[in-house]
Amino acid sequence: MGEGRPVVLIHGYFSTAEVNWIKYGHAARLASRGFRVIMPDLRGHGASDKPHDPAAYPADALMRDGLALVAYLGLTDYDLGGYSLGGRTTMRMLANGATPRRAIIAGMGLDGILRTAGRGSYFRSVLTNLGSFARGTPEWLTEAFLKTTGGDPVALLNVLETFVDTPIETVRGIAVPTAIVTGVDDDDNGSGAALAEAMPHARFHEIPGNHMSAVTKPELGEVIADVLAA
Repeated sequence: MGEGRPVVLIHGYFSTAEVNWIKYGHAARLASRGFRVIMPDLRGHGASDKPHDPAAYPADALMRDGLALVAYLGLTDYDLGGYSLGGRTTMRMLANGATPRRAIIAGMGLDGILRTAGRGSYFRSVLTNLGSFARGTPEWLTEAFLKTTGGDPVALLNVLETFVDTPIETVRGIAVPTAIVTGVDDDDNGSGAALAEAMPHARFHEIPGNHMSAVTKPELGEVIADVLAA
């Protein structure tokens, strides 16, 4: 969407580019500020392939997909960001040689970067016990979101196998100026402020909402646009 400086934005787990970036106006806001917004659907999600063969989901597959996309499009001067799993994928790309001008890691805290197994275990439990959760529980709400996005449970279980922890020494060595953005009530992946503190060139931005609702708030697009346009 849009014309101008390229920015690659990566959506979260169970979600799609449409839901994270287009539905709530974030991509349009960036396009109006002079950006070409590039929004892939991750492997196993949305309009991308959803193979059921576990061999299609090696460790760090999403990171390699992201780097391959940047190379395929010939991007050399670009910005990069993501929400939740997209934020973690952004970190993995930075840790493996991506050199955007600026980065956005949203909906992600330090624990979710250092220790991926915690949230991975939660999602594994949801995906292997669908239909069993009491109405209104976090698991029930997660399953409802899965239904909303039309997610493929088998493919999404396989995606969990791609998760890779990033050592704190690597986090501290990221030289790209990075904005860490989380909802004021979002602690699903640990502290965003702690993640920003661990990165020498990061700044923390707090917006309204929890992990599920912050991505729907206009403030998310506003912060991303302001950071990248500065």
